[in-house]
Amino acid sequence: MSVSVGAGAVAAGAGETRTVGGWTVTALSDGEFRLDGGAMWGVVPANLWRRMTPPADDNTIRMALRPFLARRGDAVVLIEGGVGDRWSDKLRGIYHLDGGGSLAASLRAAGVEPGEVTHVVASHCHWDHIGALVDADGAPLCPNARHVAPRIEVERCLKPDHVRRGSYRPEDLEPIVAAGLMDPFDGEVEPVPGLTVHALGGHSDGVSVVCLREPGRDLDRAGRDAAVFWSDVVPTTHHVQPPYIMAYDIDVERSFEQRSEWIARAAEAGWLGLFYHDDAQPFARIERGEKRFVATPA
Repeated sequence: MSVSVGAGAVAAGAGETRTVGGWTVTALSDGEFRLDGGAMWGVVPANLWRRMTPPADDNTIRMALRPFLARRGDAVVLIEGGVGDRWSDKLRGIYHLDGGGSLAASLRAAGVEPGEVTHVVASHCHWDHIGALVDADGAPLCPNARHVAPRIEVERCLKPDHVRRGSYRPEDLEPIVAAGLMDPFDGEVEPVPGLTVHALGGHSDGVSVVCLREPGRDLDRAGRDAAVFWSDVVPTTHHVQPPYIMAYDIDVERSFEQRSEWIARAAEAGWLGLFYHDDAQPFARIERGEKRFVATPA
C-alpha cells in the first residue's frame, strides 16, 4: 500500500489538552515531515509496518513534530522543540518539510507567548527535536526560559563526530548556549517540582523521557495520575513493542533494555503517554495485552 506525498498540515491533535498530576498538558505542533519507513522500523518486516504506517511512493512515512506545553502554577514548560524553519529548499525537499505548522504560532494558539515560557526541556538534541528553539533570526525562541538538556547531547550537538553529524546541527544550540540559557544535566534532573527528566540513552547517547506528576509523589505509585513524554524512546503509538527499534538508534542493545523497562513500567502504572512523532494520536496509554503491548487512545 502506498500514499502520495501531498502538502502537509499542522500535526493532528494540536491544541488537545489533558490534565494529569495537577499539570495541564497541551499538544502543540511544528508541522510534519517524512522519514524513510524502513529506517523508522529497523528490522521489523515491511509487510507488518506498512499496514501500521502506510508509506508514500518514495517509501517515506508521515511523522508529526509535536512538542507539548505543560503548565502548573507559575511553571510554563515547553517540552521539545520541533524542527524550525532554517532549512534550505534542498533539505526541505528531502525531508518533505511541509511548513504547515509553527511552534511559535502553536504556543500562541495555546495562550502563551514564547517569552512567557519559564523552562524548555529537550529530550535530546537531534535537529528534529530542537530546531525551532532558535528562530529565523538566529535568536532563542524562548529568551526568558532556562533550557534543560542532557550534557552528552549538548556536547554531541556542538561538536558532532562523523557518525553523528547527520543527526545534529550546532546552529540549533549555539545561540542558546551563547545566551547563557542552557543547563546541561547528567542522569536525572527535576528542573520544576513534579517534572523529572531521565536520560536513558539508546536512540542517542542521552535521549531522555520526561515525567509529570504531583510534586513529591513517587512516579510508579502515581499511576494514572502521571504522564510520560516518550520522545524517540517510543516515537509513535505503533512502536510500543520493545523490539520495534529504529535503525537510527545508535545503541540497539541499550535501546532494547531501556524500552523493555520503561514500556513495562508505563503499562503497569497506567501512565498517560505523550507521543512526539505519532501522526494521529498525541495522547495514549500503553497497556499489556494477552501477548503484546497495545496503545489505547487517552
